[in-house]
Amino acid sequence: MPLIDAVKELELLIRSRYALFLLDTAEEKRVRTLLRHLADRLGIPLFDWNRARGLSRLDLAGSVYDTRAPEKAFQHIASSRVPALYHFHALAGLDAGTVLAALAREASRPLETNAGAIVLTGQNLSLPPELEQVVARVELPGPGPEEFRALLSRILRDLAVRQHVEVSLSRTETTRLLQNLAGMTLMEAEKILTKAIIEDGRLGAEEIRKVIDAKRSVVEREGLLEYYPLEDALTDIADLKTLKEWLNRRRAVIRDPERAQEFGLAFPRGVLLLGIPGCGKSLSAKAVAAEWELPLLKLDPSNLYNKYVGESERNFKRAMRTAERMAPVVLWIDELEKAFASGGSEDGGVSMRILGSFLSWMQERRGDVFIIATANDITRLPSEFLRKGRFDEIFFVDLPDEETRREVFRIHLTRRGHEPTAFDLESLARLTTGFSGSEIEQVVLSGLYSAFSEGTSLSTAVLAQEAKRARPLSTTMAERISHMRTWARDRAVLAN
Repeated sequence: MPLIDAVKELELLIRSRYALFLLDTAEEKRVRTLLRHLADRLGIPLFDWNRARGLSRLDLAGSVYDTRAPEKAFQHIASSRVPALYHFHALAGLDAGTVLAALAREASRPLETNAGAIVLTGQNLSLPPELEQVVARVELPGPGPEEFRALLSRILRDLAVRQHVEVSLSRTETTRLLQNLAGMTLMEAEKILTKAIIEDGRLGAEEIRKVIDAKRSVVEREGLLEYYPLEDALTDIADLKTLKEWLNRRRAVIRDPERAQEFGLAFPRGVLLLGIPGCGKSLSAKAVAAEWELPLLKLDPSNLYNKYVGESERNFKRAMRTAERMAPVVLWIDELEKAFASGGSEDGGVSMRILGSFLSWMQERRGDVFIIATANDITRLPSEFLRKGRFDEIFFVDLPDEETRREVFRIHLTRRGHEPTAFDLESLARLTTGFSGSEIEQVVLSGLYSAFSEGTSLSTAVLAQEAKRARPLSTTMAERISHMRTWARDRAVLAN
């Protein structure tokens, strides 16, 4: 929602006789810009309060006498009965039953008929019940692309006075850079861009990756989503040919969203990856984010659940708001069935309420959030997720074939500094029939440990010996894997 829409929403609420507002934000400058526009539209003065000066009218010098204490400021507002906007930033002490809370309520009453309002702003503000009943909570929208574009122009103009700045961004790259600033405040974006430009005196495509990595602090501040740095690419994943082709066809939409929108294409919604553990589902989530050069956020359900009534649901909504603010972004939900197990009542229905909220959010989300959800146990997955339209596609990830197993051996040997051509990969691939990718990786690791402890070189014979010792899931859980394959035959697209 652009800033001008927030102005219109506040104006409508004030004309509807709301007189007490709460904006959960730390962006004091943007709040003042919003309130100035609002005061102009309403034709009333704007007052700002702080402990050093008390109440002061922004278009006049000086301040209102004896209003530095918030109690005095609220008493002045209640007695003056002047239609105006009054802004209080980071006001503490509004606890249940306090004199300050009562005075704030009394001060807002005359403004209900005088077309004015008291606006409280700050981060993580909590209000007592007596104020919650009358306050209108309004979300301040984050800076939009045009605000970031204006910020970037100002930074380049200011830095050009002090040093030579080489700009080598194409139109598409500039759009992607501005999109990836989403979720930050203007101050955070200014610091990141300024630092990136000063480091080498240029603004190029590499700054996109710097911006993405800098988002880690924004995510960690919330504490509900985990941020993963961009590492593996799709080329580091063996096989999954069909899934790779599907993702590559949508890559152009991510890279050039403006042209895609003109063409009639929207941001892709996401995919559900079902299948056998250890076959690359989680690795695919990391690789897609790297390939598309988008931040990767992981939703861990254990971070959501709280013993207090209603807190789990609030945590979920906060997590989704964070994902939307960070958009465009890849949101990874690993082992979806554990987060929203069907038929469970041992948690008092919390998981089912969060499931309902999640399904609603999937339909109505406002940000460009691409979901990659993985699941190992189909029987525990709520049927709502399997309905067409929840995800763009449902893929089934099966055990790798012989050619893929050979490629998995090559990848893991190369990663650990060993030349794959020195090994008989053909025989190792045949020997590991029924092994998953992660099980093959463990064969390589076990072989390295054995060779190192015995003081010998890693060889085909050592790897073969470790493979013969292992018992893959295809053996220990043969019935379950057979059931998964039967289920997926007519319900999902084979990713391999």
